[in-house]
Amino acid sequence: MTSTIVFDFDGTVAVGNGPVLAYAREVAPHVGGDYLVRVDAELAAFDDGVDTTFRDGYDVVGSLATDAGLDPETRQRAYLASRGSLASSGAEPAPGLVDLLRALPDRTRVVLATNAPRDGIDETLAAWGLGDAFDEIRDSVGKPAGLTALVRDALRRGPVLAVGDIVENDIAPAAALGADTALVGATAAASPADVTMRAPMLADLAPAILAWARRADDRDPASPTP
Repeated sequence: MTSTIVFDFDGTVAVGNGPVLAYAREVAPHVGGDYLVRVDAELAAFDDGVDTTFRDGYDVVGSLATDAGLDPETRQRAYLASRGSLASSGAEPAPGLVDLLRALPDRTRVVLATNAPRDGIDETLAAWGLGDAFDEIRDSVGKPAGLTALVRDALRRGPVLAVGDIVENDIAPAAALGADTALVGATAAASPADVTMRAPMLADLAPAILAWARRADDRDPASPTP
C-alpha cells in the first residue's frame, strides 16, 4: 500500500501574483483602457479576502478580460503566451513547501497535478531546487473530471490527500471519492466546503499534512517495523 499526496500547482505550490500579472499584461493590449488598474485592484481585494467572487488570480484576469469584451480564443492565447515566461515571472514556492516535501516519508508518493500546460513548470521547479521533488507531474489534467480519474487510480494503492486552492477543481472531485482534502489560499477560511484541513497558507498546514503522511505510512502493512 502506498499513500499519495496530490498537489495543485498555481495558487498551491506556486504563489505570488507574478504569473497572474504576466497573463494580464498579455491581455492588456487587446482591451486597453484601465484594465491593468482594475486587475491590480481586484487582485488586492481577493488576496485580502475582501472579494470572494473569484476563484483565484487567474479568474480575476480572465473574468475582467471577458467583461472588457475579449473573446475566449484571444484570451486563451494570451494565457498560453504568459506561461512561456513562467520561470521568470516571479512565481514563488509556497512558504513551507520546500521543508514539507523534504520531511515527507520516503514511502509517500507525491504528485503534481495541474490544468496548466507543462510550459515553464519544470524550469520553475528546478529554480526552486525542487526539480526531483515530485514522483509524477501531470499537466493539462482537465480538472475537475481529470482529477477524478487520477485520484481513483491512486486510491487503489492506498490513502490519498488532495491539496489545492480551488474547491471545485482540486478538492471536490477527491472528496467525492473518499479522499482526504486540504484547502489553502485566500478563500480557505470563508469557504463552506467540507474539507479535512484548511488554512490560508501551506506553511500553516504543513504540520497537519506531515502528520497525515506519517499516519498513512504507519498503517501501511509493508512499512518496516521500527
